[in-house]
Amino acid sequence: MSWFVLVLSGVLEAVWATALGKSEGFRRLGPSVVFAVAIILSMAGLAYAMRELPVGTAYAVWVGIGAVLTVAFAMSTGEEPASFLKVVFLAMIVGGVIGLKLTH
Repeated sequence: MSWFVLVLSGVLEAVWATALGKSEGFRRLGPSVVFAVAIILSMAGLAYAMRELPVGTAYAVWVGIGAVLTVAFAMSTGEEPASFLKVVFLAMIVGGVIGLKLTH
């Protein structure tokens, strides 16, 4: 259950990071509310997962999932240019996250 919650929390990290970027410094209400709700849920999930998982592993997986999804979303919407090397490096992060899961 901790791994499921951790992955969901990583997805929510991408949500709050994206919402933060769209909030224009908290000047837009909608994205600001999404940011606040997502960051609270994301942190709560991370804290829950850390009750059973090592801190370093849990944090690295959480950040990795959030980072990859944030960049992938930005590339898919055209907000950030995509390139072959970016995809390779994102795949390396995914590989690292999978490796941390497999060695736990």
